[in-house]
Amino acid sequence: MSQQNFVSVDISAEEMDQIKSAVDVLVSKLLPKLKTLNADEKKELPKMGDKTYAFVQKACEHCVQNPDLVPQFLDLDEFKRDVSAFEKLRGIKSQVSQIAEALSDTQTLSGSDAYSAALMFYNTVKTAKKTNVPKAGSIYDDLSKRYPGRPSKVSA
Repeated sequence: MSQQNFVSVDISAEEMDQIKSAVDVLVSKLLPKLKTLNADEKKELPKMGDKTYAFVQKACEHCVQNPDLVPQFLDLDEFKRDVSAFEKLRGIKSQVSQIAEALSDTQTLSGSDAYSAALMFYNTVKTAKKTNVPKAGSIYDDLSKRYPGRPSKVSA
């Protein structure tokens, strides 16, 4: 049986520092401006997608060009600010979503590779213990305490 190797990622300490700095910028500059919603809150809101985005842009444009038709209760500056924020956040979200999905997938693959390697070692040590190979018993005992497999059935 050969070792699986779906991914091989090596991030240097320098790269890790740079990545952490970039994430720190997002956390310090962007996160305080963002809001979170629960599922019920999201469900209740009117949503803007690709089709409604063009409608919203055009409506904002008409408001700016025809201020005499803008109702007094509509805050045009806030409307323009919301449209601008949506456009800016849309671009950021697209990039961050790609990174988040790739991070998740790569973490899944590296975890699978590591778990498979650990299982290979565990099974080898288990076999070695049965044939009384030195140190195998203590290693197997240590690993078996942590092995996430099914618990042994206790006979009554």
